[in-house]
Amino acid sequence: MEHNFNRRIYNFPLLVKDIAYLLFHFPAIIGLLRNKKINKAFVERIMLVVTAVNSCPYCAWFHAHKAMQAGLTSNEIKDILNLQFSTHAQDFEIPALLFAQHYAETNRNPEPQMIEMLYKHYGNKTAKHILLIIRMIFFGNLSGNTFDAFISRCKGQKVSGSNVIFEVIFFLISAPILWPIMPYVRNYRKQ
Repeated sequence: MEHNFNRRIYNFPLLVKDIAYLLFHFPAIIGLLRNKKINKAFVERIMLVVTAVNSCPYCAWFHAHKAMQAGLTSNEIKDILNLQFSTHAQDFEIPALLFAQHYAETNRNPEPQMIEMLYKHYGNKTAKHILLIIRMIFFGNLSGNTFDAFISRCKGQKVSGSNVIFEVIFFLISAPILWPIMPYVRNYRKQ
């Protein structure tokens, strides 16, 4: 039985677009770290929600650990990765988590009323920071998934909408970062 690799991955134009976005918004990342309305636990909740939708095992492993360091329990992390976050999140955080889920589920094409709700609830500065967090984790998710796409291709799975040459180059560039953590990610997935 043949299986297809069905997670979202990068192509070259989208990768360039995301790198340019993150480089251009680098000063905003510094501002995000100073935003008193967004603590580390809130950031990790957002990252875990997007990761749950995009199914990146590397980001799930990494951000589960970061979330525990930020004070989240293992049960809360499991719930968030199952998109059951409303019982654990503060009322202030729920609109952002719902938006993050919607943003990821629509593959970066949120409905205008969802964007409006985000800005109305959080104000201009914090809403922009929340969008930046989502874009940062999207970059991580698609990077991990693209790395896995090449491995899956080597195991005989088809990767639709991809270019094998791009996958090889991406794999070679990202392997020094992701290859060493693969055993930890595998163990985490078994839990």
